Amino acid sequence: MTISLNIAIVGAGIGGLTAAIALRAQGHAVTIYEQAGQFMRVGADINLTPNAVRALDGLGDAVAQGIRASGARPTFRISRDWDTGLETSRLPMGNTAEQRYGAPQLTIHRADVLAAMADTVPADCMRFSKRLRALSQNDAGVNLAFEDGHTALHDVVLGADGIHSKVRSALFGEEQPRFTGVVSFRSVVPTDRLRHVPEIEAFTKWWGPNPQSQIVTFPLNQGRDTFIFATTGQDSWHEESWTSPGDVNELRSFYRDYHPDARALLDACDSVLKSALYEREPLPQWSQGHVSLLGDACHPMLPFMAQGAGMAIEDGVVAARCLAQVQQLGDVALALQRYAAARKARTAAIQIGSRGNQWMKTQGNADGVYGYDAWALDLDATAAT
Repeated sequence: MTISLNIAIVGAGIGGLTAAIALRAQGHAVTIYEQAGQFMRVGADINLTPNAVRALDGLGDAVAQGIRASGARPTFRISRDWDTGLETSRLPMGNTAEQRYGAPQLTIHRADVLAAMADTVPADCMRFSKRLRALSQNDAGVNLAFEDGHTALHDVVLGADGIHSKVRSALFGEEQPRFTGVVSFRSVVPTDRLRHVPEIEAFTKWWGPNPQSQIVTFPLNQGRDTFIFATTGQDSWHEESWTSPGDVNELRSFYRDYHPDARALLDACDSVLKSALYEREPLPQWSQGHVSLLGDACHPMLPFMAQGAGMAIEDGVVAARCLAQVQQLGDVALALQRYAAARKARTAAIQIGSRGNQWMKTQGNADGVYGYDAWALDLDATAAT
């Protein structure tokens, strides 16, 4: 017989909300602490690949319907060479992906995913404007202290508080993420401006002359808009931000030798946001006692495999499944170790693969990534490998 746990989740991002919804469905008491004052429409447009959508579908019809109501369904995943425009790989998506993997690919703004999830979490579970200051554990449980003076005691704490995780620092000490020397540019353009670009309804990646250089496009808002994401090497820019403006002329200058169809994408941009990209090495340990990490708090990665959100969502599902089997408070630490053991190999492989930026460049089989089912995963078999 399982017990009801008093669980805190630090961070109300996609991974934290996934865990919260799954844990509440099991009867646990969940409190989510978020440093922001409210949910805000910030962040990037993201690619929810079939593994991520299938995991979200398991959270219930409200979430599944919510992400489909605002998401777009790319027709294909296409790779093209940066200067010749030649196609190097093509993977059917849309209905084909849904038939193969049990869920479609959806491209959507992060805020729309959060909105669909937040609607299923009661307001009394949320604590906004709570910036974690310190964390400690004893026989009574896990003590959280916040900068506003508030304190709380919980049976379990999940740190879903991002690449600059305070929970991670409390467990394993301060450590700064590494600047990769790569910057990203983001823009959203009405699709009507791009009708002359071939297959604009697909997810298309233009592979550059080096692993740091690329242009990615995919549809948004049921295809009415197109998201444009570009990266390039630039050691002189270190600012990590969702909202810092960039210069569209600088953007175009980095890709002036790209194929005309790729340059046409950038010519359509009126404005652009710019951010430096950071990462960490795979973390050898995620859990300590009754505290564990998920998402970017333990495996931040470059966006080149489009799996950052997907890995956080999978983490939330698997963590909840492991905690569902806790029969007494003394089982919590083992359950969290089991969760980490089930996830570390996959997330580390995708971290390293994202850094290398070769995945799907010349071949079209994504089964190892897209075919993963967080709800059906054999936790004992995975943890034993």
